[in-house]
Amino acid sequence: MKKEKVHDRIIRVASELFYKQGYNSTGINQIIAESDIAIGSLYNHFASKNELLQAYLVKEEQNWFEGLEKSIASISDPKEKIVAIVDYRKKLQQSSKFAGCHFIKIVSEIGDGNTAVFTFAKNHKEKQRAVIHGIVKEYSELHQLSDSDLIAENIFLLIEGAVVTSTITRKNDSFDQIKKMIQGLLP
Repeated sequence: MKKEKVHDRIIRVASELFYKQGYNSTGINQIIAESDIAIGSLYNHFASKNELLQAYLVKEEQNWFEGLEKSIASISDPKEKIVAIVDYRKKLQQSSKFAGCHFIKIVSEIGDGNTAVFTFAKNHKEKQRAVIHGIVKEYSELHQLSDSDLIAENIFLLIEGAVVTSTITRKNDSFDQIKKMIQGLLP
């Protein structure tokens, strides 16, 4: 097995801690200890905790979209792609034990005080929205929907709402419920 690079180990450990206990509750000393590195090693790779936070967000976004692509890559039907996105988000919630969305969590913790982080999270959600809009547009071209933009926006909001609801209730039935709603939106 290939040995994990120090840079990657720092990001992995920081990511786990930021997600599990929050950015503000995670100290540099804990990251250093759990990464099993010297303090100098951390600062050789990251100038600050904020820079490490940005690396965490980049990694999470990359992982998120790679997972999404794997979930829909073999599906040609646009309606089935939308259902697969719902299933992907449901799977993420289950695998995280209902810990929620990385990006919603960091914005709720940091707010808009850190413009770079706030903008990154906002852009991440916009990319998700754009994927849904593209798929609904594809569906609309096949089925002559009257307002594909509104339908796509509704689907995006339903999915985001299901993520928040499942985080709070610690159950995944909200995803099953929105699949029924989406069936009504995409006749």
